[in-house]
Amino acid sequence: MKKQKPACPGRKKYLAGKRILPAPISKDTDIAKLIDNLDAYNGGRLRAACHLLRDKYSREDVTVGLSLAGALTPAGLGPSAVIPLMNHGFVDWMTATGANMYHDLHFAFNLPMHRGSHLVDDADLREKGVTRIYDILFDYEDVLMETDRRLRKILVRPEFQREMGTREFYHHLGKVMNEFERKNRLGEVSIVAAAYRNGIPVFTSSPGDSTIGMNVAGLELLAEAASLRDRFKLRINPSIDVNDSTAIILNAKLYERGKTGVILIGGGSPKNFMLQTEPQIQEVLMIPEVGQDYDINVTDARPDTGGLSGAPPSEAASWGKIDPTKLEETVTAYLDVTVALPLMVAYVMRTTRPKKRKRLYDRGPELHKKLIQSYLENNREVNQLKSLIQKLSA
Repeated sequence: MKKQKPACPGRKKYLAGKRILPAPISKDTDIAKLIDNLDAYNGGRLRAACHLLRDKYSREDVTVGLSLAGALTPAGLGPSAVIPLMNHGFVDWMTATGANMYHDLHFAFNLPMHRGSHLVDDADLREKGVTRIYDILFDYEDVLMETDRRLRKILVRPEFQREMGTREFYHHLGKVMNEFERKNRLGEVSIVAAAYRNGIPVFTSSPGDSTIGMNVAGLELLAEAASLRDRFKLRINPSIDVNDSTAIILNAKLYERGKTGVILIGGGSPKNFMLQTEPQIQEVLMIPEVGQDYDINVTDARPDTGGLSGAPPSEAASWGKIDPTKLEETVTAYLDVTVALPLMVAYVMRTTRPKKRKRLYDRGPELHKKLIQSYLENNREVNQLKSLIQKLSA
């Protein structure tokens, strides 16, 4: 008599995934089919990220934030991947290192960067006036110094002469880069120019930590030395950015009853700045909220060494950054972003329709007003805080 297998309640849920039996790769295999057939390990995580983009991020009610860390713009990922994703409507707001935004300017200025090798003599490069970012090589004088010279001329224009956040700063800079793109007839090559055209707010959480910030500081020092501080009035105020970025998330979730998703490319300050919008709403402003709905995290950092601490979706949920009930709709892919991002964008372009631009930059004053309104309505300690501020001026 044949023995029956003992009943194992719940077993089927573990075996409900698609069987691993991929179709052979052929000359007819396109990028979407290739990614759809990635079954396991970080290939599987890349597939999951692409499917999340296709199935969730593509919806009109989802506000999407993109963060960029690492030297990505010098590698050409602006023209190849980021700008197409922006034009496709899959980026509604962005955070990036100041370095990424600085090197983005080379492309608008038509100052060339070249493929090279990381196996070179750096002392010899320095002697010959060549600068290296791993295997990217460019002329120190004709690219780096020339970018600085042009940037300083831009920074003394009238529209920059006031206190502002990086959101407004990059909007003004993007307008100028848009003009340079047209002048140089290279097509769409600058992220800040594309952000200007699409009404996408761009933030840098550490504006002094880049050559853009260094040039702002240099001009401020010169103005002080020449007793012209009343003429050069540009001041970057990070608190403006904290509130403006928080207002984007609050509006999407509370006022428009939509959802939010983040695409975190690399880690560092841009990632945290994007994710901290939720703790700012819940912890500091004391407005009821639950966290981001969708999270795609592409990184080569690890949580156990502190490089990814506080940022993996499961850990981020404890901070209120990610909705703990939505952890199944988050993906962390441990991949080189220079490989993963182009593949993800190619998949999006192949499998989704363009989304309508939300043009959140244009709505800045409206969103700021809503943030203040919600803060005053929900914060039980607001009168105590007012009293503390009043004491400062007493």
